[in-house]
Amino acid sequence: MPEQSEPDAGPLASDPSALHELPPDPATGAGARPAVAHLGDRPPTYDAEPAALPSATSENLDGLVPDTVLDGARYGTYTLRAVSVRGDSARFRGEPRRDGLLTARFGAAESALVLVAVAGGRRDGEAAHLAAADACRWIGGAVARSHLRLSEDIRAGRRGDLKSGLHRLTDRTYGKLRARAAELGVEPDAYTASLRCLLLSADPDCRTRVFFGVGVGALFRLRDGLWQDLEPFLPESGPAAWPGDEPEAGPDGDRLTMDLQITGPASPSAGGSPQPPAEPFRFRASVARPGDTLMLCSNGLAEPMRGEPALPGELAERWGSGGPPGLPAFLADTQLRIKGYADDRTCAAVWEA
Repeated sequence: MPEQSEPDAGPLASDPSALHELPPDPATGAGARPAVAHLGDRPPTYDAEPAALPSATSENLDGLVPDTVLDGARYGTYTLRAVSVRGDSARFRGEPRRDGLLTARFGAAESALVLVAVAGGRRDGEAAHLAAADACRWIGGAVARSHLRLSEDIRAGRRGDLKSGLHRLTDRTYGKLRARAAELGVEPDAYTASLRCLLLSADPDCRTRVFFGVGVGALFRLRDGLWQDLEPFLPESGPAAWPGDEPEAGPDGDRLTMDLQITGPASPSAGGSPQPPAEPFRFRASVARPGDTLMLCSNGLAEPMRGEPALPGELAERWGSGGPPGLPAFLADTQLRIKGYADDRTCAAVWEA
């Protein structure tokens, strides 16, 4: 059975003697704290709580990342929740959280633009957490400098302009990652990260939600009690893999666009070693319906969502009708543990009113 934390005794009473009364019965639900449970017949190998801190020196203090980051906001017709949690295995070994998370608002009033960036560093990379943090920070800076145009394009529904503009911003971010790898004297693929982002307008009359990114992870939507995998389809080979041959509309009428030709660095000079193949660029802009829940996540949550049916079923039950959870409950929900899945988990969920 999963470990249960002790229930909260509730608010302080005016009578000091009341502080020593028995807490409410957890079975009634009154005053119960959100608990991190597990799904399946057996609990995971590692404990649910952190066991060791990452190693620190006087030189690496700027690169330390906390075990957990939790954030949220409400704009227009949606409520946002975002979290990044160190995986059970990293907690046990005292390794840093490799995932990065950035939530930021640019601008004010109806023209404000909310960015959520989720980055996942390589499992075998010693500086994976630094690459993920750099990816989030650099895409955030790029969006900040272009937020007025991006906000206008989203509100006006200019999907073609959004696709090409976000493609360029993503290219620049990965160009900076390659430059940083060169500074460190390592191969480009040793200092990189998957990067997936959501752009959300603060305008209550705009329900267009924009996804873009590179690398592994997932984009899911909970609609009418069922999860839909919205990951843009990327053909592996053949003529359909060329730009312009990809489908432009999803099953629900959502316009779905992809671009398999992410711009790489400048061509190597004669005699130089060839650059590694570029990752595909993914883009999707869709109109949210009232009651939808959109979830963007790193691979640490995408894998159990696709590989363990109990997890999407449990989250659909928790998130389907009760509205957006508070921050503590959201943290507990996203930490539902499953044996065999112990990586970092980072996700952002958007509830539509």
